[in-house]
Amino acid sequence: MKTVFVTVGTTKFDELIENVTSKEAHGYERLVLQVGRGSLLPTVDSCLHIRLEAFRFKDSIAEDMKQADLIISHAGAGSCLEALGAGKPLLVVVNDKLMDNHQLELAAQLHMDSHLLYCTCSTLIQTLRSMDLSALQPFLPGQPRKFATFLDKALGVR
Repeated sequence: MKTVFVTVGTTKFDELIENVTSKEAHGYERLVLQVGRGSLLPTVDSCLHIRLEAFRFKDSIAEDMKQADLIISHAGAGSCLEALGAGKPLLVVVNDKLMDNHQLELAAQLHMDSHLLYCTCSTLIQTLRSMDLSALQPFLPGQPRKFATFLDKALGVR
């Protein structure tokens, strides 16, 4: 069953939840929503065109990401890195209503590196219809030991 997992992290992003639950937003059979602090918590019967599960928070969303064929996320760094680490195709939806939106910079850079696709709520439906997930490149895990060694040398610890 083709599954899309949507996460807004710990924030409130009702516009994303509204857009992703609209009938024209899908080519998937199952939609799992993590709605965070938003005012919307869609119910199973509010979205009859797709099998829907929704929750606010849980200790870990790693299993939801693992089961997904596509992850749609807000542009928070933690959510993006967790989704990329899961090795799943990622579509980031930038909240263009935020002032000084630093999230756009992260999404744009990761898009330039071919790790994800990004859009805004106003272009979400168009992006879902036209996206080519085969063009995405895997995001390789970081190498914290190299960074620690660099810091040790730079600070004269080693």
